[in-house]
Amino acid sequence: MEFRPCIDIHNGKVKQIVGGTLSDQDDCAQENFVAAQDAAFYARLYQKDQIRGGHIILLNPQQSAWYEADVAQASAALSAYPGGLQIGGGVTLENAGRYIEAGASHVIVTSYVFQDGRIRYDRLKKLSDTIGKKRLVLDLSCRRADGVYYIVTDRWQKFTQEIVTVKLLDELCSYADEFLIHAADVEGKASGIETELVKMLGSWGKIPVTYAGGVGSFKDLDILRTYGKNRLNVTVGSALDLFGGTMPYQKVLEYVRQHPDTPEQAAGEMTLHR
Repeated sequence: MEFRPCIDIHNGKVKQIVGGTLSDQDDCAQENFVAAQDAAFYARLYQKDQIRGGHIILLNPQQSAWYEADVAQASAALSAYPGGLQIGGGVTLENAGRYIEAGASHVIVTSYVFQDGRIRYDRLKKLSDTIGKKRLVLDLSCRRADGVYYIVTDRWQKFTQEIVTVKLLDELCSYADEFLIHAADVEGKASGIETELVKMLGSWGKIPVTYAGGVGSFKDLDILRTYGKNRLNVTVGSALDLFGGTMPYQKVLEYVRQHPDTPEQAAGEMTLHR
């Protein structure tokens, strides 16, 4: 398990929101926290603590009056921590290269590779070939309906017809370096994780997967580590004291650093200590 921090940007500010309330209409969302500091502040903090692989997410659509302010914040964060952060939100074939040049280690993509609720494999292949598989993270964030987890796009507002399954992960992993998966129904609520989703993701383990959504306590981290078979990386947002929550940032770092990344590594450690 690794801690993958976040810098969520909405209306030109670093925020933590309740994911299911995000709406493009009037650029509104239920806010848990609005930071006094800018995105570069958090980027420098993560750099100081040598945390890599965190994600910057732009939460306004490109047509929003706030979008350029979001991009300016993101660009400052990428400059502050070059090579240490990923970026998503409105990423397309046309702008992905610019974000890499600006300092992003990876670009994160969802909506661009979906059209009419289905995966556009032509777009996915071209994007992966153009920027390189090692630079691409696929965001398979999802919401639960009819007992399954449907991938959602457009800032978690639109359901696709694609369901997160082991088969789908197998199909998509050849195009991407990692998956990022927000459980959007519990995103920002700090009310507990989506255990069924975590069990499925933990059973897989072929490329890195970061789970986000619902973590509100160290007990939740224990559950995530157990059901995820210690294969999943984790994002803690609204529950973190950096963003007004009760979980101390430094203690979260200590927690994840004392646990090996995979069951295989854990077995290796046990062998070494016998």
